[in-house]
Amino acid sequence: MAIGDDTRIWHQAQVRTRAAIGKRCIVGKGVFIDFDVAIGDDCKFQNYACIYHGVSIGRGVFVGPHVVFTNDMRPRATGADFAPRRDGDWEVGSTVVEDGVAVGANSTILPNVRLGKWSMVAAGSVVSRDVAPYSLVIGAPAKHAAWLCPCGQKVDSLLCERCGPLPADHPLSSCPA
Repeated sequence: MAIGDDTRIWHQAQVRTRAAIGKRCIVGKGVFIDFDVAIGDDCKFQNYACIYHGVSIGRGVFVGPHVVFTNDMRPRATGADFAPRRDGDWEVGSTVVEDGVAVGANSTILPNVRLGKWSMVAAGSVVSRDVAPYSLVIGAPAKHAAWLCPCGQKVDSLLCERCGPLPADHPLSSCPA
């Protein structure tokens, strides 16, 4: 387990072996970070979030309370013969959370998805497919609802009313006028 400088881990949190947490992170009460999970710098995990192995998290990511990142598309406790399933009896899904993503409270992220940079998942959503960078998704299943500036403001032009011009790689930058 590697924990970066100035990272704070609150009581009842569990960080498993070989997990790597970057610098200046906050891991709230009761958070579960599974083995082999990699987390970048400057992230915040609110109370009781669960990040299972197979998940990789970039820099500056916000994970709200009770968010669950799952890692098995076909979960079963036993096989058809009722013999207990063991570690090698199932396929671990892979989830990538890019820099600056925000995931709202009580959301569920299914395995084998990519949350694009500066995207946002609304509270209570169920993400079952990739989320485009700078996209706000809402619902169960989560669907695109708006484009965002990195500051989180909804935008519909190349100018954010808070920040000014959008980054050059923003999807609106490539849309015809």
